[in-house]
Amino acid sequence: MMITMLAIIGGFIILTVGAESLVRGASAVALRLGITPLVIGLTIVAFGTSAPELAVSLKSALAGNSGIALGNVIGSNIANIGLILALTALIRPIQVQSQMVKRDIPLMIAASVVLWFMLFDSELGFVDGLILVFALLSYLTFSYMSAKNSNEELEVDTAPQHPALSALFIIAGIAMLIGGGVLFVDGAVELAKAFGVSEVVIGLTIVAIGTSMPELVTSVVAAMKGQSDIAIGNVVGSNLFNILGILGITALVQPVSSTGLEHFDFTIMLALAVVLLPFAWTGLRIGRREAAVMLAAYLGYISYLVANAV
Repeated sequence: MMITMLAIIGGFIILTVGAESLVRGASAVALRLGITPLVIGLTIVAFGTSAPELAVSLKSALAGNSGIALGNVIGSNIANIGLILALTALIRPIQVQSQMVKRDIPLMIAASVVLWFMLFDSELGFVDGLILVFALLSYLTFSYMSAKNSNEELEVDTAPQHPALSALFIIAGIAMLIGGGVLFVDGAVELAKAFGVSEVVIGLTIVAIGTSMPELVTSVVAAMKGQSDIAIGNVVGSNLFNILGILGITALVQPVSSTGLEHFDFTIMLALAVVLLPFAWTGLRIGRREAAVMLAAYLGYISYLVANAV
């Protein structure tokens, strides 16, 4: 039990330090390249915090369990909005740029709808994977080109100035997020088993939240440092990367089956993505009231899963 508690505490500490390192390094890169922190949040930070999900999905695909990847993505996307973004905004309201409501959130919704259509035959095949990966590369290219034309200035305090040092901060941050996430999830699972919690409930709750810990800690750290663009960019970017990147890459390795997936889960993922748009559009700000609504929806969803898993 002592080792389990140390794993949980140690994992959380590593996650916190890794998030700080990633945000600091990513902010410095944005400053040096002259691109907006929002784009950095949508790309480098989002992909870094989604690294654990990518590793899990690819490992599952190679082991012949590619269907796990779909549940992993849907569960993570629900948690990113209903839990991560909600908790971040409860701690500190998030300012939203017009680009987010005009382009990035609608693209996240569109990606969710496209995924739904692709799954009408209950499988993501090689061609589907190519389309998703191509869409991701196109989005990244367009985001970078748009950022280069932006005149927004970025002020970064105590950020590493040397390019190599900035890169080191990012790499170290991502490595710590992955390692800390693994420690935290493993410890939480062992603790739940020790108290007799079923594996189904563990997978639906503790593991889902645990694999989203990098996004949570990174977004909270970014918001507390006044980098709200990175905080919301991390969530929206992670959701886009989960659908286009993780599922796209996994489908290229092995077809992804949707057998066993409940339409209710997919509906909740899409509903939260759609609801986020008016929440962010109103005053270009996600306040504590909106955050409370999203968190209540997420807790209701988790309660439904637990009740039906028993």
